[in-house]
Amino acid sequence: MSQISYYTEEGLQRLKNEVRQLTSIERPKASAAIGEARDKGDLSENAEYDAAKEAQGLLEMKIAKLESTLANARVIDESQLDITKVLVLSTVKIKNVSNGATLSYTLVAENEANLQQGKISVTSPIGKGLLGNSVGDIAEIKVPNGTMKFEVLEISRN
Repeated sequence: MSQISYYTEEGLQRLKNEVRQLTSIERPKASAAIGEARDKGDLSENAEYDAAKEAQGLLEMKIAKLESTLANARVIDESQLDITKVLVLSTVKIKNVSNGATLSYTLVAENEANLQQGKISVTSPIGKGLLGNSVGDIAEIKVPNGTMKFEVLEISRN
């Protein structure tokens, strides 16, 4: 059984749009490429045909994975979230205890993560380490190069 994923309305719509793009535009293109390659003759020595079939297989795997994710996707009702703890969709301002640097992140589902936009996945080491903490808590987070300590300064919702 697949794991349930939580999304914002916007994130779920992006996922639906990607599935629609792949099934209605990319899938017919892949079929057409196979047809063109098949028309070029002997299939046993046709590298173009083999490449087109492989590309179609990869596309179908991607579609199946996205459809499975979509089937198990749930929209988060932000109005029902507790703002006293760090949860999915929390925007959290943290301070690195060792160097005093402050950072602000919004915790989102893995597929919505985008570091340039300040969105980190709840499955990332920092995301996991912050979940459940309250303002004033010190989160000790294991990262690839050791353990980091972050103080939770502020929790808000968008």
